[in-house]
Amino acid sequence: MKVFTMNRLKRTSACLVLALLLPAITLAQQISTSAQQQGGASGQSIRGAQLKGRVPVNRKTLKVKMPKLQEAALLNGLRIVLLENHEVPTFNMQMVILSGGMSDPSDMRGVALVTAALLREGTSRRTSREIAEQTEAIGSSFSINAGISSWTSFVFFSGLSEKFDQALDIFSDVILNPTFPQEEVQKYASRSFGQIQVQRSNPSFVAQEQFLRAVYGDHPAGTLVPPPSTLKNIKAADLQAFYAAHYRPNNAILFVTGDLNLRAMMPKLEQAFGSWQKGSVQAANFPAIKQPTKSRIYLIDRPNSVQTSLFLGGLGVERTSPDYYAGQVMNQIFGGGPAARLFLNLREDHGYTYGAYSSFGGNKYPGFIAAYTDVRTDVTEDAMRELMNEIKRIGEERVSTDELENAKRSLVGGFALSLDSPQALLSNVVIQKLYGFSDNYWDTYPQKIADVTSEDVQRVARKYLSPSTLQIIAVGDASKTQAALAKYGTVEVYDSEGKPVRAANGRPSN
Repeated sequence: MKVFTMNRLKRTSACLVLALLLPAITLAQQISTSAQQQGGASGQSIRGAQLKGRVPVNRKTLKVKMPKLQEAALLNGLRIVLLENHEVPTFNMQMVILSGGMSDPSDMRGVALVTAALLREGTSRRTSREIAEQTEAIGSSFSINAGISSWTSFVFFSGLSEKFDQALDIFSDVILNPTFPQEEVQKYASRSFGQIQVQRSNPSFVAQEQFLRAVYGDHPAGTLVPPPSTLKNIKAADLQAFYAAHYRPNNAILFVTGDLNLRAMMPKLEQAFGSWQKGSVQAANFPAIKQPTKSRIYLIDRPNSVQTSLFLGGLGVERTSPDYYAGQVMNQIFGGGPAARLFLNLREDHGYTYGAYSSFGGNKYPGFIAAYTDVRTDVTEDAMRELMNEIKRIGEERVSTDELENAKRSLVGGFALSLDSPQALLSNVVIQKLYGFSDNYWDTYPQKIADVTSEDVQRVARKYLSPSTLQIIAVGDASKTQAALAKYGTVEVYDSEGKPVRAANGRPSN
């Protein structure tokens, strides 16, 4: 069970794929503070560097024109979307199942995730070892995932176009013929218990868990990993039931890009997937999310910790919201990278941390906005002061023309450069279709970013990063940090197991 770090996601299509390539990758995976890989670990300061305000692309590159999509369907309802690209002899294909963690039974959160994870652990034709060996033999790459609060599951396969037939045989076998051996289910559950225990030894992970609970409450998006009850009780029959209910051709879309053509590909797809039986599929339930009505401070006590992990934020937007573009620009200025305000303040000016960042995302349900950093315990008070100053500043002051233009160039330039990547192209197509965007959506994306004004930035900052509803999470030594946090309100203290200890006024926490 992998929780992707924010730095890995940032390197993929400059925040565009972040919450969208997968809804299968949950928004929980939007945040994690492995800041050392985001440009801060080397110890080399950028404060003296001259920022030119330009990205390394020419004007022609910035004029985005996505290739035209070709679409078809099999008789069983499976939709096919092809984006031809004959520049290199490779292909990427992604089967998106339109059900994920949001379709989990309420009493067994995580079934979709485990179902996806165990697809490749054996089919009626191949063992898990044979799947791995045959995939490697043709030089291909294979991945499967479903986030615990996603609304999709996906199977991804890439390789050389000359090996497409062999790849398709493996790909379709895994999707159509999984056996979910009980011994593999037990092994997965056991591994997951151990991995979660290791993850909970990481204060940033603990802060992330608490942050999601604070923002989403009982909504499925407030869950980061499968609960112990699921891992303890899950059986092969549960996976088989989820698979039978949701893995249907009329509940799936196959996206393909690369050195292929539709006429030659369709008979092969019909042979590979034509026997897949369609069925009635219950649509995912997206329960309403209650907006936090007041600011709260949660302190998870880790006695003798040498650092404090801080997460501050609140509820964001749905991916289709008109505020999405202004939110992206605001986030880029606020904490989107080493040239953003949080990094320059906490790392460059004060040396409190290796790095400080922010995240802003959206999904079928509202995402979140968060600022996060790990600081030395002895500077927790100072770091909190600067974080709060920056939150107030982004909402109360208009950003400068230079900051605004630099942020917009960075986003548009990063997007344009990402189009050289076949995987980025494929993810853009997936996003466009899953969210029902227009055919020219990506062609107009740069202009939508360019149209964002300083007034827009200030407006979304006030709306989504309001101090009055800010959820503040700190993981560290309570004896050394509680007084500093109490300056911003009542502190609710919890132990490492999530049990309330006491509030700043001495009464038990709620």
